[in-house]
Amino acid sequence: MASAPAQQPTLTVEQTRVVLSEVIQAFSVPENAVRMEEARESACNDMGKMLQLVLPVATQIQQEVIKAYGFNNEGEGVLKFARLVKMYETQDPEIAAMSAKLKSLLLPPLSTPPIGGAIPAS
Repeated sequence: MASAPAQQPTLTVEQTRVVLSEVIQAFSVPENAVRMEEARESACNDMGKMLQLVLPVATQIQQEVIKAYGFNNEGEGVLKFARLVKMYETQDPEIAAMSAKLKSLLLPPLSTPPIGGAIPAS
């Protein structure tokens, strides 16, 4: 049962900057910051739990912003917006920087293994 393809919003580089900025700001709204912090604490830096607990909260926060710009209010809208941002990242350094900031809000910092101690020399 195929549905008609949803109209994909087209945003200019300038509009994408504005929407991305609003998405990032939405994560600092106290209510959203608390929701994200609770989800992160429940996930305990376990990547599987991050996907189960943090990603849905982050998706909801983004949806609340991007639906005003014509993206559908389901996970698909967030994916389409992410693809649009990815496309503009290579063209616009400001979008690339904001995209990196957004990713840092969504993903836990990766711990790096100690240098020289991870693989024994033969």
